[in-house]
Amino acid sequence: MAPLQSHDNGSRRTHGTGLHRRALLAGAAALATAGAVGASSGCSRVAAADTGDGGQLLQQLRAKGVVRLGIAGEQPYGYIGKDGKVTGSAPAIAGRVFRRLGVDRVEPFPTEFGSLIFGLNSLQFDVVAAGMYITPERCGQVIFADPEYQMKDAFIVPRGNPKKLHSYADIARTGARMATGIGYAEIDYAKAAGVKKIDTLPDQLAGLLAVEQGRVDVFAGTAVTVRNVVEQTGSNKAEATGEVTPYMDGKPVIDAGAFAFRRPERNLRDAFNRELHKMKRSGELLEVMRPFGFTKDQMTTLTAEEKCRS
Repeated sequence: MAPLQSHDNGSRRTHGTGLHRRALLAGAAALATAGAVGASSGCSRVAAADTGDGGQLLQQLRAKGVVRLGIAGEQPYGYIGKDGKVTGSAPAIAGRVFRRLGVDRVEPFPTEFGSLIFGLNSLQFDVVAAGMYITPERCGQVIFADPEYQMKDAFIVPRGNPKKLHSYADIARTGARMATGIGYAEIDYAKAAGVKKIDTLPDQLAGLLAVEQGRVDVFAGTAVTVRNVVEQTGSNKAEATGEVTPYMDGKPVIDAGAFAFRRPERNLRDAFNRELHKMKRSGELLEVMRPFGFTKDQMTTLTAEEKCRS
């Protein structure tokens, strides 16, 4: 997911047939409803004080038989599908990993992306399962598993791309009206390229509609998110560009997304990592993620430690 780096807290093909605009809107409504229910029912909280022993959350989750996943309603990472059930690459991965760790059930806790780290650290849920980008700032607030994917950006533009927007520098040069998601890393990338005015919208579907209606010239998001929302809605007024490499301080950036855990819970994070690495080595991880629009090129051997330093 494309989270903002200087503040906080940062695409998808469905199984089977494409997801239509009405279904996407219905999913957003379901997400809001589920979030309200989750907020009122998430009362089974555990202590988060760092006792220096790596944390006991894994044992507690095994005893309860359920792990609560913080999701942010963004495809393809974690969202409510048209059937009203949680889906996405992160819940799919979590389901397999946690079953192997002795936790049989995953339970979604939908919230806004910018509230994920706060919600995690205030014990509203147990793990962030939203494809969150690893950044040095976030590494001071949570601990990350090693990333399950790496990602570049892409743009939603009007059909034919009349302003020829293929980079953030193009947006700055042409003065194009740009929007991106609330809390997305694309805000920083655009600013670094000299873009002066950036509107923020709730999600990629809102971005597509804004481009189609001529309210903005371009919406920036992660490559998978952008490509899939255009494909799934069957838009004949907008298109997705090719992949865009962002730059910070003159250097190209390739972001990587991962599960996030409370800082005291190193034992849970390490156990999660061990299972994730097995899935990477066997090819199972790509098998799980491919139906959500990910490709072999987006698999990565990067570590959380590397991204926390970058």
